[in-house]
Amino acid sequence: MSDVLERFLRYVQVDSQSDPDNEQVTPSTPRQHQMARVLGDDLSALGCEDVRVDDHAYVTATLPASAGAEGAPALMLCAHIDTAPDAPAAGVRPRVVRYEGGPLVAGIVDGKPVQTTSDQVPDLAKFVGQDIVVTDGTTLLGADDKAGVAEICALLARLVADPSLAHPTLKIAFVPDEEIGHGASLLDLDALDAAYGYTVDGEALGEFNYECFSACEATVRVRGVMVHPGSAKDVMVNAITVASEFQQLVPAWERPEHTCGREGFYHPTDIEGSASEVTLKYILRDFDSAKFAAREQTLREIAALLNGRYGEGTVTVDVRQQYRNMAEHFEGKEFLVDNALAANREAGLEPSIVAVRGGTDGAQLTFRGLPCPNLATGGYNAHSVREFIPVPSMEATVNMLEHLVAKFAVAQGA
Repeated sequence: MSDVLERFLRYVQVDSQSDPDNEQVTPSTPRQHQMARVLGDDLSALGCEDVRVDDHAYVTATLPASAGAEGAPALMLCAHIDTAPDAPAAGVRPRVVRYEGGPLVAGIVDGKPVQTTSDQVPDLAKFVGQDIVVTDGTTLLGADDKAGVAEICALLARLVADPSLAHPTLKIAFVPDEEIGHGASLLDLDALDAAYGYTVDGEALGEFNYECFSACEATVRVRGVMVHPGSAKDVMVNAITVASEFQQLVPAWERPEHTCGREGFYHPTDIEGSASEVTLKYILRDFDSAKFAAREQTLREIAALLNGRYGEGTVTVDVRQQYRNMAEHFEGKEFLVDNALAANREAGLEPSIVAVRGGTDGAQLTFRGLPCPNLATGGYNAHSVREFIPVPSMEATVNMLEHLVAKFAVAQGA
């Protein structure tokens, strides 16, 4: 069993699911502390220095530079320790299966196969004859992002075992609650002292992301006027009715289910309330900054229209910014892209630049001043009981990381 596979199988069996209903606390679940402690012990055993596991389940460590690279700026490698709340995550039972073609079956649940077909994942045909890690069909696997964690740790083990491999000082950061939007928000960048970095949190092997959505969350509150329904004529304002009108005025063909590629969207995520008051929540996404601003303005214009119809203050819109398209901050740091693409090629992979339809810790870190694009892990079907990752893809990612860190053993951007 390869080192990265052994680590991955061990890590996914530690429950570290985050909880969006407890997002005011970091980490949002106590179980993430257990994962943090496991990684702290592993980093110490690998010979890393300054290993720290803090009260918020952030794990940081330093691997000193190889001989001759001590003067190169420090490079951060980052992955997140939590798993998604979108599927069961307790009691993960990973299985390694040899894929021989046809549907990839994770397990049999209630007499029916939990499977992935080539129609769902066209890349599946590439993996015939390979070992693939799957679940038993009852839980997610946790390759998002424990594959990234395992790949970083396997790289460290390789570098420690062979001092001839060139690399700068490596700063390691494993962070909690990425899946609920917190991620690296509490990471102490001054203490970390890295010049730039990469997250290892992508998907298909060879994919590389340095552009992502800009994102915000909009909370729409509708306040009704309630009277006895028997005497409601020309007096009652039913909040449910107004909320329904609001949603109908949001552009229908700009919802996630009708968009792809570089198209942005409006996505209603939550609704609660009564005839007296209703709260709607939306997430807004776009790659283009002007279009992103226009989406927020659209919601405000809908609110103004309805307030003109039902009375001022009936509808309010509050917007919370979440993250921005990190591509806005890579001017002068193009070597981060060039080095990643070259490292993929040197590892025998054909890289592809993909504008990620989501966010990464790297987006948040980039806007905090630490440029940080995103590398693939090799996983598929994230956030699902059909999640899987081919073993050779994890091993190839470790090879790619070895080539990548060697490029940072010398000064960059000259």
